[in-house]
Amino acid sequence: MNYLAHIYLSGDDLPLLKIGNFAADSIKGKAYKKFPQTLQQGILLHREIDTFTDTHPIVFESKHRLFKKYRHYSSVIVDMFYDHFLAKNWQDYHSTQLPVYVEDFYLLLKYNFELLPKRVQNFYPYMVSDNWLLSYADLDGLHKILSQMSSRVRGKVKLQDAIVELEQYYEDFEQEFVTFFKELEAFAAQKKKELLI
Repeated sequence: MNYLAHIYLSGDDLPLLKIGNFAADSIKGKAYKKFPQTLQQGILLHREIDTFTDTHPIVFESKHRLFKKYRHYSSVIVDMFYDHFLAKNWQDYHSTQLPVYVEDFYLLLKYNFELLPKRVQNFYPYMVSDNWLLSYADLDGLHKILSQMSSRVRGKVKLQDAIVELEQYYEDFEQEFVTFFKELEAFAAQKKKELLI
């Protein structure tokens, strides 16, 4: 899953858990142990969510549709597609409107900036100025984010071209997301309970 899903799956009661779940990709191996305990738990929750997602048969179906053209980047693209569906249908998942939720999260990062890994500190200004989390909600915004990602990957893969497949199989991708995400919510809630014992 991508940023918005990881943030959402953290719940709203523990800010440091949310930060850890969001920032986990920038923290490798056992380096997570140098962070405050609740932030550590967010990192571990993120890893559990990724493992569940990467091995799920529904996610495999979504990736398989893209694999011939995008190979191992299919996983990255599907993560972005799923964040798009979460953002687009946000009112089905959370009572706070998405623009308000996103702004609150940016402020949370700002107020805890010294806790963020260096990589996150570096991209934070761009994340806020381009409003990544909100831009997932429409296809133009998603296209822009995928274009920016393409400029950082090796080879000639243009991730933004996957918008064509998204439009072509939109209902299939959306149904896969809705079905999978229901399972992921239950899984993440259970893992959160286990980690916080």
